[in-house]
Amino acid sequence: MKSKTRWGIIGPGKIAQNFANDLMLVEDAELTAVASRNEERAQEFATTFQIPNVFNSYQALFDGDVADVLYIATPHTFHKDLAIRAMQAGKHVLCEKPLGINTKEVSEMIKVAKENNVFLMEALWSRFNPTIQKVKKLTDEGVLGDLKYVHADFAFYALDRPLDSRLLDPSLAGGTLLDIGIYPVFLAYLFLGKPKEIKAVSNFNKIGTEIQTSIIFQYDDAQAILFSSFANDSKSDAQIAGTKGSVSIKHRFHESQGFTLYVDEESKDLELPTIGKGYTYEIREVNKCLEENKLESDLWSHQDSITLISLLDEIRSKNGISFPFED
Repeated sequence: MKSKTRWGIIGPGKIAQNFANDLMLVEDAELTAVASRNEERAQEFATTFQIPNVFNSYQALFDGDVADVLYIATPHTFHKDLAIRAMQAGKHVLCEKPLGINTKEVSEMIKVAKENNVFLMEALWSRFNPTIQKVKKLTDEGVLGDLKYVHADFAFYALDRPLDSRLLDPSLAGGTLLDIGIYPVFLAYLFLGKPKEIKAVSNFNKIGTEIQTSIIFQYDDAQAILFSSFANDSKSDAQIAGTKGSVSIKHRFHESQGFTLYVDEESKDLELPTIGKGYTYEIREVNKCLEENKLESDLWSHQDSITLISLLDEIRSKNGISFPFED
């Protein structure tokens, strides 16, 4: 029997709890360590998930030999520093999206991964979702014909939260674009590629946080219409349409459990329930890559992360979305 991949978690928040629940469903993975600057919080997390090694220092986990790969689930602004320190200590890294705040950060992280010969992947879990995988296969096979249109929106009301919350605090890279807008942008890139032109507008709250953004990606013969918001709720679904048919991905599209295929004036519902919440698939992908001695995933590569963050950078530049800690 092959040994299990040992996982450690950096930042035991809500996303990490969902991730840990799903990791327990993956046969060749085990959760062996957790680290937080808040020792009590780390201990509570360890008790919940029966984790044997608890650290109140990130560096102590980086320097230890109790985990092979680390899942970084802290707010965006800490991703680059923590990932780089982990990789310099020889640890493989799965880092929550966005991998970095901007292209400069992501490029530096990838450079460090290569220098230290370790695996690095952005935890864009939607790329590995069975629904997204199946729809991508159908489009690659030409079932929808030539793709002409992608629509995706992701929104929920969050303006009742404190202004210093993770979602709204500019010093934590708050705003919709990097937090939830990344999903619609990712979907358009996945199915249509990099656009030749981007048009976008944003609304901001009283402290300058971007809270609503609409985007059009223009291609030679296709368009994508994308939206994210904390000012309102939305269907948070997606459509991909071509010359022969279309697909409607069910709410919420980034973690969907199925889709409807429309071809030849007929519709067909396909149910694709996830194992757990859906983090299991990216965990499996990391384990598989490590077993095959790969330093990046073929499904979501370093270049994919660079392209995605460059698109987000361009949208931010056009709309005046900036953070106080940036140069």
